[in-house]
Amino acid sequence: MGEYLSHKIEAVQRLLLGNSLMDWLVAGIVAAAVWSGLWILRRLSASRYKKYSDAAHRAPLRLVSFLVGNTTQLLFLAVALYAAQESLTLPDKVHHYVYNISLMLFLVQVGLWAGLALRFYLEMKELERGADRVFAGSLNIINFIAHLVVWSLLTLVALENLGVNITALLAGLGVGGVAVALALQNVLGDLFASLSIALDKPFVVGDTLVIDTFTGKVEYIGIKSTRLRSDTGEQIILSNADMLKSRVRNFGRAQEQRALATIRVTYETPADKLQRIPPLLESIVREQANARFERCHLKSLGDSALHFELSYFVQQPNLNPLLDLQQAVNFRIIDEFRRLGVEFDYPTQRVILAQQGNRS
Repeated sequence: MGEYLSHKIEAVQRLLLGNSLMDWLVAGIVAAAVWSGLWILRRLSASRYKKYSDAAHRAPLRLVSFLVGNTTQLLFLAVALYAAQESLTLPDKVHHYVYNISLMLFLVQVGLWAGLALRFYLEMKELERGADRVFAGSLNIINFIAHLVVWSLLTLVALENLGVNITALLAGLGVGGVAVALALQNVLGDLFASLSIALDKPFVVGDTLVIDTFTGKVEYIGIKSTRLRSDTGEQIILSNADMLKSRVRNFGRAQEQRALATIRVTYETPADKLQRIPPLLESIVREQANARFERCHLKSLGDSALHFELSYFVQQPNLNPLLDLQQAVNFRIIDEFRRLGVEFDYPTQRVILAQQGNRS
């Protein structure tokens, strides 16, 4: 009976890893106390720093408030596990496992904190810049690249603590990376093109672009592609690498847009009225808001009409579209020509028949 009881005690001790039931109970109480203490501390800190969350306070205080309020329970679990195992006598292998688990949870929380800090910074800059289309187009790209770098570094730290030879791993990844880069060269080309767009800013969200045969307004600049909305309503999706290889005409950066009109009047128009046409057209353009007159001349003598060429610019085309200005100018030209008695010429073809006399 005594031997049987001794075997049972040894089995229980093996099951409890050499610690008594009381030791495990104390470890559980320590873990629960640490967990509860950290949870209460987060609530108190969040409520204390909540008053610093508005824009009236300095950015570091607002950042601390934001990070404390968004701390997950992964950190609580990591600290609770580490504190509980310190009160136990565990084998080195088990102690190493618990340490690694706690470290992994802590590194995940650090990664989440880094992402939250980046989000806080980008939102703060966005508020400072207001409706900055240049910065808005770069947000997604900056966010993606930063998260990729942060999580890559944390992964390397975790692997090193797990006993992985980082130097050999990086060397192997370097060799394998060449093959992966060759297989994913199109994707990587678009990725680096998006980074180039974010840094060089050849266009931003809201700009009107003409790329080859495509015309549209930029709606979104992504990691792989840029999306345009055409005048007819459909969405045009172009890869970033293809856009940088193309010749892009960006009308969103134009401070002025030029309108060039050819006005045809009949040859029967009296000379005094012809001389009044250039100053008349100049006055019509100058009376329009945000319009700049350039020139107006009798440019050429056509086959069936006199050709006057009118050149003017619309200033601030985003606020005053070119077509609206052209329409207003055209209506005024029609009204003034009718008042002046000048007739527009329209394409005609005259056929002259010569009548021959009867042959005797």
